[in-house]
Amino acid sequence: MEIKKEKLMNLWYRYRHFILLSLYGVCQIWFYYCERTIRPKYFMYSPLDSYIPFIKIFVLPYLYWFIYMAIGFLYLGMVSKKDYYRLCWFIFGGMCICYALYMIFPNAQNLRPVIVEDDIFSRMIKHIYSTDTNTNVAPSIHVLNSIAVHVALVNCEEFKKESKIWRWLSFISAVLISLSTVFIKQHSIKDVMWAALLATVLYIAIYKVPSFISKKDFYATDAKKTSL
Repeated sequence: MEIKKEKLMNLWYRYRHFILLSLYGVCQIWFYYCERTIRPKYFMYSPLDSYIPFIKIFVLPYLYWFIYMAIGFLYLGMVSKKDYYRLCWFIFGGMCICYALYMIFPNAQNLRPVIVEDDIFSRMIKHIYSTDTNTNVAPSIHVLNSIAVHVALVNCEEFKKESKIWRWLSFISAVLISLSTVFIKQHSIKDVMWAALLATVLYIAIYKVPSFISKKDFYATDAKKTSL
């Protein structure tokens, strides 16, 4: 019994950082609050949206987003706490920024077609439409989080040791998920662009700024040693 208890404690200390995933539940509560209280004033539309076809099969990569997110969190949580924490900052911080933007800039889109077919893909999209309203769309969280997972993976030293095919698969996954948001008319192309812009800002803040500061501190320390 003592040995079993010790093993459980060791597992807890080794993987307790996964408790941060509970922040997703907190973010969902904020999201549901936005869904129920925000009345849109601005409707996202670009002339490009009229040229983007409705392609039902893209509901598959749209739903694959949940699996892709889980893979990113689990892999990084197992092999690199540093990159796992970075991903948490990127995703949960990004989601909170999105919700704040929804409240400041209440938006929606009117791109959804009337679906009359009853095939499996049509039923899946109808279910998505019924559970996720056409409000609070810019920036797209689907796109933002897909970029976050890919960035976190390709910046992980352990992941870099894997075959290049995994990096390509991650990139293709992020691209297909992003494309799916416009092909099933869940988002305007503007939502994708705003998500990409926000992801760029977060990438610089999380990956580039700390790296620049650490290098600056290193050179300052090195110069001090040299002067001595």
